[in-house]
Amino acid sequence: MTTSSQITEFPSLRRPVILVYLLLGVAFGIVLTKSEVLSWFRIQEMFRFQSLRMYGIIGSAVVTAAVSVAIIKRLRLKSVSGEVISIPSKQLGTGIRYAAGGTIFGLGWALTGACPGPLFALIGAGVPVMVVAVVSALLGTWIYGWLRPRLPH
Repeated sequence: MTTSSQITEFPSLRRPVILVYLLLGVAFGIVLTKSEVLSWFRIQEMFRFQSLRMYGIIGSAVVTAAVSVAIIKRLRLKSVSGEVISIPSKQLGTGIRYAAGGTIFGLGWALTGACPGPLFALIGAGVPVMVVAVVSALLGTWIYGWLRPRLPH
C-alpha cells in the first residue's frame, strides 16, 4: 500500500501516481455506468431474485480479486515504493463482527440502492442526493474508527 508519506519520499512519483489513480477511477466509473451497476432497478432485481445480472457482475469481481491476489502472492509483486505487497491472513474468530458489519453494509446498500463503490459515479452521473450517502459512509467510518478500540474484536 502506498501511503502519503511514501509518495512524498518520491516526489517524482507524486503526479504520475495521482494521475493514474484518477484515470483508473474515471474508467471504473464509466464501466459501472455502462454496465448499469448504478441502476437502482438492477439492484432491486438482484434482491428480488428476478435477474442474475448483478450476481454475475459480483461473481466476476470476486474471481478477478481472487486471481489478482494469487498473482500478487505468487510473483511477490512490489508496491510503488518498492516494498513487497503482503496480505495478512484474516482472523475469523466467532464471525460476529463479519455478521454485524455485513448487516450494516446490507442495510446501507438497501436504503441507498448503492454499495460504496459506485457512490461517486452516481454523483458524477447526476444523482446529487448520493452526496448524503457519501457523507454518511464517511461519518460511519469515522465513528467506527473512534469506537474500534472499545469494540470486541
